[in-house]
Amino acid sequence: MPSAVRFGVNYTPSVGWFHHWLDFDLDSVRADLDSIAALGLDHIRVFPLWPYFQPNRTLIRPRAVEQLVALADAAAERGLDVNVDGLQGHLSSFDFLPAWTQTWHRRNIFTDPTVVEGEAEYLRTLAAALADRPNFIGMTIGNEVNQFAAGPHPDPDRITPEQAGAWLRRLLAACAQGAPGKLHLHASYDAAWYQDDQPFTPGHSARLGDMTAVHSWVFNGTAQRHGRTGTATEHHAAYLVELSKAWADDPRRPVWVQEVGAPAPLIHAEHAAAFTEATVAGVLDCTDVWGVTWWCSHDVARDLADFPELEYSLGLLTNDRQPKPAGRTLARIVKEQRPYAPAVRTTALVVDTTPGRSVCAPGGAVFEAFARLTADGARPTTVLASRADDKEHLAARGITAVVTPDQVTE
Repeated sequence: MPSAVRFGVNYTPSVGWFHHWLDFDLDSVRADLDSIAALGLDHIRVFPLWPYFQPNRTLIRPRAVEQLVALADAAAERGLDVNVDGLQGHLSSFDFLPAWTQTWHRRNIFTDPTVVEGEAEYLRTLAAALADRPNFIGMTIGNEVNQFAAGPHPDPDRITPEQAGAWLRRLLAACAQGAPGKLHLHASYDAAWYQDDQPFTPGHSARLGDMTAVHSWVFNGTAQRHGRTGTATEHHAAYLVELSKAWADDPRRPVWVQEVGAPAPLIHAEHAAAFTEATVAGVLDCTDVWGVTWWCSHDVARDLADFPELEYSLGLLTNDRQPKPAGRTLARIVKEQRPYAPAVRTTALVVDTTPGRSVCAPGGAVFEAFARLTADGARPTTVLASRADDKEHLAARGITAVVTPDQVTE
């Protein structure tokens, strides 16, 4: 068992949002990091904007890389470790793809050989620049890059699951080349678990990279269906942690809740603290959790235009760096954290995705059965139908009872 769960936050600069890379101000960054460290958190996830760092396929701007290193060093001075997402990619409803992949140079970002080699060199370069920093956790290939591979994206780069796997392996290898021995991973939004035609699969998330990342957002139909205080809503992050274990080959593979937040208006501001408390409590009742990283650190400034309304208020801190109720709640949880040793979950819900992954989505048979079992206090995990009779696999995970969704009654 790990001795503790890591608690951190996705760093959203208070001045200029991620456009701060265009007018990088280390003093402003330091002030932001001071306010994050004051919450007692131990790491941040950082987002270079890909077009700003690699505006041409063969130009990775040295000054931008130096600024990234300066940010990481400033974080170290405040006791904060750093994970870096390379390919941004997609953030808060905006796409950031370099011009050399678009319009007149339109090429598939997952399969075009020259594009993929450009991406690999970019990730290798960022990783190498930070490889000797003790506070560098490692690279995430990019933020929810799977959203570029299928609908509802308006202009997706269509690929097969086999092509998605090949792309992930190539870029994970580039990260490891740049920074051997660090933790390198990839991150998909929940379509990987829920969407039938999404080419990035649960197997990719649960088997490739040094740990599994899950991103938990209850605006995906969960809160709409179950309400703010519904079991499925408050345990959505825990559900994704346990769902991921069905596909993992390593029964002790670490899982990182890399994004989770309290989105208004489904979670109103006055309820954000309670949602935070319930969500973290659910996650801490799962085994093999590496960490919880809240989205996000600071609110988006209202003078920035065209964000979806919910994006402006997701911070643990206000735009002027003052802690909000959810931030104070998370700080208290960190301060009061007990030794992390949750009991093994001995009841496994069978996951059969033969009809499609949507059985795992809100409203699907697996999702709803898991919520009912959780509400009844059963503390379920999940197991693939193909492994439900594998005594060796079940024993390795401590599973003693297996149930199917249709056995779970109202």
